Amino acid sequence: MAEPLHVELVAPDRTVWSGEATTVIARTSEGDIGILPGHAPVLGLLVDGVVEVRTPESEIYVAAVQGGFLSVANDRVSILAEYAEMSHEIDLEAARQELERARSAGENDQEALEHVRRAEARVRAVEMAS
Repeated sequence: MAEPLHVELVAPDRTVWSGEATTVIARTSEGDIGILPGHAPVLGLLVDGVVEVRTPESEIYVAAVQGGFLSVANDRVSILAEYAEMSHEIDLEAARQELERARSAGENDQEALEHVRRAEARVRAVEMAS
């Protein structure tokens, strides 16, 4: 078996998750990207969405992220998010209510659309981890 990836998911205020992984899946401006050990170096622009990390122990960690960068080199994955929150930190019912408020506020301008995407990512993160 290949050596695992070393993953760091950080936000400006804290390290959100750090550890060994067999797989990382994230959404970039170019689409979803899956990272396995031995992946070629890459630098990507994160968009609001979900990051999924699978560990060698078959655990799955899911985080909602808002913007930032993903860097892969030498089996090291650095995810530098503007904001990140692990699924277990999110109150699902409050996140669903926030999503409904964001949708009812409209999606007519860029700021409102971004608010909806961020709320959707938080709900998706919890649902994926369940």
